[in-house]
Amino acid sequence: MKYLVSASEMREYDSNTIEKTGIPACVLMERAALAAAEMIEERCAGRSGRRHVLVMAGMGNNGGDGLAVARLLSEKDYQVEVWLVGDEAKASARWIQQREILRNYPVECTDRPKRQEYAVLVDALFGVGLSRAVEGIYGEAVDVFRNLEGWRLALDMPSGIDTDTGRILGRAVEADATVTFGFCKRGLVLYPGCGYAGEVRIADIGISSRSFYGGKPGMFAYDEDISALLPERDGGGNKGTFGKVLLVAGSVNMAGAAVLAAKAAYRTGAGMVKVITPPENRIILQQAVPEALLGTCGDLEAGMAWADVIAIGPGLGKNREALACLEQVIREGGKPLLVDADGLNLLSEQPELFERLASQGKAGRTILLTPHVGEMARLLGCSVADCKADLPAAGGALAAGLGAVVAAKDARTFICGQERETCVNLSGNDGMATAGSGDVLTGIVAALLAQGMEGFEAAAVGAYVHGRAGDYVAAKIGPYACTAGDIAEAAAVVCGRPSVRTNLPGEDIVRDTEMSACQIWGGQNGL
Repeated sequence: MKYLVSASEMREYDSNTIEKTGIPACVLMERAALAAAEMIEERCAGRSGRRHVLVMAGMGNNGGDGLAVARLLSEKDYQVEVWLVGDEAKASARWIQQREILRNYPVECTDRPKRQEYAVLVDALFGVGLSRAVEGIYGEAVDVFRNLEGWRLALDMPSGIDTDTGRILGRAVEADATVTFGFCKRGLVLYPGCGYAGEVRIADIGISSRSFYGGKPGMFAYDEDISALLPERDGGGNKGTFGKVLLVAGSVNMAGAAVLAAKAAYRTGAGMVKVITPPENRIILQQAVPEALLGTCGDLEAGMAWADVIAIGPGLGKNREALACLEQVIREGGKPLLVDADGLNLLSEQPELFERLASQGKAGRTILLTPHVGEMARLLGCSVADCKADLPAAGGALAAGLGAVVAAKDARTFICGQERETCVNLSGNDGMATAGSGDVLTGIVAALLAQGMEGFEAAAVGAYVHGRAGDYVAAKIGPYACTAGDIAEAAAVVCGRPSVRTNLPGEDIVRDTEMSACQIWGGQNGL
């Protein structure tokens, strides 16, 4: 996993490294500058002619990093110009130290850029400290900087992006690359900030997990091979060993949701899946998922006794029969329960049912909810805008209220539990914004639960598998052509072939050369 830190956490770890570990601040600054200079050297390698560089430097420690970068580049025969923005009387102590050193080097400091075009433009205006809108002389500087020609490198954070949320604070620098120090900052991977960061490189400057001193970051993301996260398979097992999923899904004219969730559960390792659905869906399911067992609402009680995990909601509808099924799985079931889609919509309209579920969750029943932002708003009784403003907080509030695990879905999915770090899923792509994609996630998470995974891990790993499968499809056929059925089938590839790697922020796409998309999907999608 990799940690994603907030501005306050990063300040604490920086302070711990200096004051408790004993690494001087000037050493950390020099290492940061060396990492940035190395990235610039890589960019400019083999380029002929004078290499003009502009460093836009504020008066804080980020600006001090910029001054150190200017000094290092001047030693390598770059023509470096430093644009000082702000009142030097208010400069930080580290900045003043770097400014005094820089006076001994052939670097010109100016109050405005001298050129319109540079080989490299370095953004060292704010770093992680910004918490208010960029305006006044700083806003004007950002506007000018954005209109200059050249390759843009941001130090730690693009100026104007909120470190904690990724929000744009009025205006922001759009970087081609960002070199960030110690740990990845949340705003570099959350929308819309990730769209301003460009290529992100995390530089080791001496601030490490040793700097936590018990205060671990509150957010993390998976970035390892899926094979390291999945439940171990018992070579001597049988279909019962790998878990039995009861899926209450589908309604008349809505069989597809049940098909997608059932397929995804099988593709993620479930041994058996039984689908409770209206009799009108029987032929469709028998043809699409012949492996699945079938039943109707009258079979629900027996199905709950049989199952290891119950999942309810995909394509369920909101009629009286659907509500009766939801009431029954809450009232009579003590087994792990995943509620999605129409199950969530029904739950938001039934306060007594919500309270019953909350009492079970707080008593120890494993409960998972997978709401998108609209469903989350209905469950919390607030606006969609309020949820989107701080989705991790909204997910955490719902998790606490129900004693549950909540996978709060948006462009990024946040997995929230009680008294735990938040996991943010960084896999996936915009091709997954397609009908049925959430049903696939339900099947994947239910399968992991059935195989014995704890609730939070099942939701977090399930979201990661789901996104990796979507990335695999996008790498094969492009995001425009991606369907939920493709994602369900690709779950088998990313779970069964650990060599498959797809693209997370900062990674290259590595395609599977041993199996074609035609072989995987049997020729569907015209391949």
